[in-house]
Amino acid sequence: MTFPQRRHVPGLVAAVVVAALAVQTAAMAGGPGDDPGLRGRFDFQRQALTAKAVDGFRFVRELQPDYRRIEAWVSATGSAVALTDLDGAGTARDVCLTDPRTNTVTLSPAPGTPPRFQPFTLEAGPVRDRTIAPMGCLPVDLNEDGRLDLLTYYWGRTPIAHLRKESQTELSPAAFATVELLPGSTERWASSSVVATDVDADGHLDLVVGNYMPDGNRLLDATVAQDEKMEMHSSMSAAANGGRNRLLRWTGAGGGDSPTVRFADDSAALPQATSWTLAVGAHDFDRDQRPELYFANDFGPDYLLRNDSRPGQVKFTVLHGEKGFLTPKSKAIGNDSFKGMGVAFDDMNGDGHTDIFVSNLTAPFGLLETHFAWINTGRWTQDAPRGIAPFEDRADQMRVSRSGWSWDAKFGDFDGDGNRELVQATGFVTGETNLWPQVQELAMGNDLIQRHVGLWPNLPAGADVSGREHNAFFVRGPGEEWTNESARLGIDEPGASRGIATGDVDGDGRLDFAVANQYAESYLHTNKCTSCGRTLSLQLLLPPNASTNSTKVLPAGPGQLGSPAAGATASVRLPDGRVLRQEVDGGNGHASVSSPVLHFGLGATPENADLPVELAWRDRTGTVQRATVTVRPGRNTVLLGAS
Repeated sequence: MTFPQRRHVPGLVAAVVVAALAVQTAAMAGGPGDDPGLRGRFDFQRQALTAKAVDGFRFVRELQPDYRRIEAWVSATGSAVALTDLDGAGTARDVCLTDPRTNTVTLSPAPGTPPRFQPFTLEAGPVRDRTIAPMGCLPVDLNEDGRLDLLTYYWGRTPIAHLRKESQTELSPAAFATVELLPGSTERWASSSVVATDVDADGHLDLVVGNYMPDGNRLLDATVAQDEKMEMHSSMSAAANGGRNRLLRWTGAGGGDSPTVRFADDSAALPQATSWTLAVGAHDFDRDQRPELYFANDFGPDYLLRNDSRPGQVKFTVLHGEKGFLTPKSKAIGNDSFKGMGVAFDDMNGDGHTDIFVSNLTAPFGLLETHFAWINTGRWTQDAPRGIAPFEDRADQMRVSRSGWSWDAKFGDFDGDGNRELVQATGFVTGETNLWPQVQELAMGNDLIQRHVGLWPNLPAGADVSGREHNAFFVRGPGEEWTNESARLGIDEPGASRGIATGDVDGDGRLDFAVANQYAESYLHTNKCTSCGRTLSLQLLLPPNASTNSTKVLPAGPGQLGSPAAGATASVRLPDGRVLRQEVDGGNGHASVSSPVLHFGLGATPENADLPVELAWRDRTGTVQRATVTVRPGRNTVLLGAS
């Protein structure tokens, strides 16, 4: 491909940039040799993921003529990956890869696993029509028959459900029925993230869709002379003219070989819902089995919604962070001006409360903000009823505030010591001509000109803006400080990444992760650590029509029919007194989706130790159920409500 030639950054300025980056990297990575066993704890083997090329490869999108001058910018999203278990094997050995180079969604066996089926693409009408761009793939049992389906979502149209046919046991295109989520709709959405979660507490999974560019736009239609519905963001920090976020409430489904699923559009219940959303997260902070929602927004403040819903009646309350005398405006939830691009949940400081990590833009001499580590103060019951988000940003103190132009982030315990690490995708667009001065010019421009693309600087194919950054791998130290160890672990390949997905792909008890790269090959990183601690995997499944608090613990393996219990929680008590708590993930973050199997590091816990696990979930009737089971280290399947 031939890139247009533009002027490069002058040598002196480039030297300053390199020096600044070197200083930042040294400050974040920690001194060499301060953990001689690091490579034993973390060792990964990289293998390429499969992207089925239907119409060849491309490196920018075809756009409506007015927007071709910024085609590098508009082509900067669309790579995503999901690790899943479509055939009930008990391991996350299936990969659903969205690749903008091919404009396809490819389903394939994970590298290094048996070749059980030939890779194939998921079609949604004219996907190869380049007025439509796939953005992600969400594995979820939409019709509750105990078999995982797939949801694909796009720029240029509404999402599509690919429902498993009951009689088809082999994975192939014939195994799925393609079903419109909104039958008869001709709407054009620009979706960047979808989360499956039981919003209204009725026992069925709803869909929360984060949309980006304005609804109805024909940005990707190169035949349109002018598109009146398309405009860029109205502000770099407070834009409210993006696509409307959507809430699709589950209302019914059917199985068999002509499966169906039905949703009601309750999007009006989402406040502040046109904010150029790039990532959505659902987590139950008050432990009432109703998920709160966090929206990470690119050009407007993020927002956190407390869930006050009842079955069939969706209701949220917006929570805002409280500012102290020395609190900068952007360090309070709901008031920030940063560029939210990823969200993940974990107890980052070990105090028993779930915190929120948010990726922002932290590129020196590009757009230098900070990431957020919203640390839970433990005052939810006192503050949330007053509309206050009980979180304080401590990203700087914890040394997770900067890593580059950042996107998706996922937590996972990769060395089995009981503390979870943080993997983060970074980079913007990769090319031959460094155009960060143009991006700075845009960022410093008056809000009155932002929405008018004709007043933007040129950002054509061949532009490079933070295009050779290194993905972050943050490791928590003995206190609250974390260090970015990706360089010392040899997993810091330069490039531009978008998505992260975690899961035990080969069933060896060690957590692996996949990285989706933008306009480049994507990879699976298989965990080969030699000094990992012992681990516990819990696959929490809801059998069809389960409605009791009985449970059945089985060894993980093939043949278990049930839906991953998104939103269910497990609290594991270790022999040393520690309690590790996790919640089944329904697709949190920017586009990419981790396996829903809960993975706990147990450290030196004996292999024959009996571990009590407290479970909480909502059954198909909407009733909250609780139970305690005893398991041993290794891989376990728990059937929730099994008769």
